[in-house]
Amino acid sequence: MYDATAKIPSGLLNGNVNQFGDFDECIGIQGSEGIQGQYCLAYLQLSIDESRSDLKYLHRLLHSHYAFRSNITDPGHRVPRFTVVNWGVCAPASCSFKDVETSIRDIVTKYTSQTGLKVTVKVNEEMCQVKRKEYPKETMYASLFFMTMFALTIVAAYYDHYKIPASELLLSFSIKRNFKKLVSLERQQNDIATLHGVRAINAVMLLFAHKSMALFFNPYTNRTDMSEYLGKSWTVIGRAASLYTDPFIMLSGLLTAYSFIGKLRKSDNLNIKDEYLSRLIRLVPPLAALMLFCTYITPYIGSGPQWNLVVTEHANICKRTWWRNFLFIHNYFGFESMCLTHTHHLGIDTQLFILSPLMVLLLYKKPKTGTILLTLCALFSTALRYFVTYYRQLNNYVFFGTSIKQLFDTADFSYTLPSHRLTVYIIGIFIGHLLRYVSRDYKMNKVALYTGWILCTIMFCCAFFGPAHMGSLHYIYNPIHAAMYNAFAPIGWCAIFAWATVLYHTGNTNGWFSRFLAWKGFLITTRLSYAIYLTQFPIYFYNVGNTRSAEHYEFFGMQLNLNEFTWIVALSVTLTLVFDTPFQNIKNYLLKKPCASDTTTKLLKQQ
Repeated sequence: MYDATAKIPSGLLNGNVNQFGDFDECIGIQGSEGIQGQYCLAYLQLSIDESRSDLKYLHRLLHSHYAFRSNITDPGHRVPRFTVVNWGVCAPASCSFKDVETSIRDIVTKYTSQTGLKVTVKVNEEMCQVKRKEYPKETMYASLFFMTMFALTIVAAYYDHYKIPASELLLSFSIKRNFKKLVSLERQQNDIATLHGVRAINAVMLLFAHKSMALFFNPYTNRTDMSEYLGKSWTVIGRAASLYTDPFIMLSGLLTAYSFIGKLRKSDNLNIKDEYLSRLIRLVPPLAALMLFCTYITPYIGSGPQWNLVVTEHANICKRTWWRNFLFIHNYFGFESMCLTHTHHLGIDTQLFILSPLMVLLLYKKPKTGTILLTLCALFSTALRYFVTYYRQLNNYVFFGTSIKQLFDTADFSYTLPSHRLTVYIIGIFIGHLLRYVSRDYKMNKVALYTGWILCTIMFCCAFFGPAHMGSLHYIYNPIHAAMYNAFAPIGWCAIFAWATVLYHTGNTNGWFSRFLAWKGFLITTRLSYAIYLTQFPIYFYNVGNTRSAEHYEFFGMQLNLNEFTWIVALSVTLTLVFDTPFQNIKNYLLKKPCASDTTTKLLKQQ
């Protein structure tokens, strides 16, 4: 047990402060008379005498320039407690977590008294682990469910391949048919080609940004070097992560308006009930499958020093609050107590979608009044982001010294609220409306064309590169900078994608950027985008939980982890083929039948 317990290493001033010991050796200990090893991950918070300038400098190096500022009481299951030291301790399983905490505190106090250092020690009950011996019944049932679903896709494929007569509902699960749909490069009627590229670019940017956050959980032998490396201006790519979700909200508004207005122009009628039902069938099955897997299976397929923190703790939250996700209201209950925290976007988007028929009908029936009212709503949302950020001292941009409390407050009071994300959604509605009414061969004059490109490029650069100075090691938080960024950066980032979409769809440009966005290969990424969005965080945190020891940080090797991205793609394809596409097929089948029935009824009445 002593051998498995962490020891003071070299390189402390290079940030090598998190020591996990030997997790597997500790868990595997089986002694005489029932003695068993118990692994506890203890948390130590170091505070210093602020009048000691020498200690302040050493403290800064120990904590790697405070990339994040955290307290020992902060929740750590989704945002890293960066300035809290993690220390692995191996003790007999008969010891309680309080016993371990008291022992560590006594030892640490003996060595730090009269040094100007004060160490706070905390051991949480859930961070003490023993070797697992059995699996709960819920895990068995969940595993059986997934095996049944896989079997169903194989049986359906068999019927489909050999042309055996079967129900269309069964054939909806055919993995053969669904794979053909997944890799098809055939565009649907009225497809807006550039949107697939916009979605793909922002999805990839989100992958890298989310990966950066996950990496901060891990221990490194050169963590201070890592922080200094990530204090460069170009790291705006990861720090501006909040921007990459805004185009998805804009696209949602655009596609909703484009679809609704197309139906209104055909029949002057909008079946809102069917639209809501269609969306539920589209979103719920993959979400439910992922939640079931993360809650009842993932906690039992791995282990590690931080496993209970980033995997098991999250599963326990899901057991308590799963119903909020299915009502799409989970974004209102606080980021720290949210099941599948990365799905807060689903709540925002669904709530905006519920309001979308009102917005689109207003714009369709009374264009002038609708334009004025929606513009006022967009301006109000922008102003709301500015003033809430300023007065609550929030920041959507991750700077050096960002506190965990500030990150959670930013999420709870701005980032996860639909009222704060309304601006880009309304921009999307305006563009969807415009694309329905502007001719596909409409020719824009060159002055307007180039003026639009110049303005959108300037807005894009201001949104993306403007806040780069906030990533500096020595940046001091300024609420005006944060408020300006939160209010206007989403508009600037989305503007260039919106402009390229309008120009390409109306035949006013065939430049490299628009042609790249309209590449047919992005049709496949669009079909996978929902599954990729769902699966990336569980995979990232699975690997965080499995990490056993400190590594040497190397940016490209860790950020561009091909093994990890391969798993994300593989699981996304699986989720798409087994849950997403089959239930979309069922949705199309069910929603077609009433339409056919209504048409038949109308014909009979006419006769």
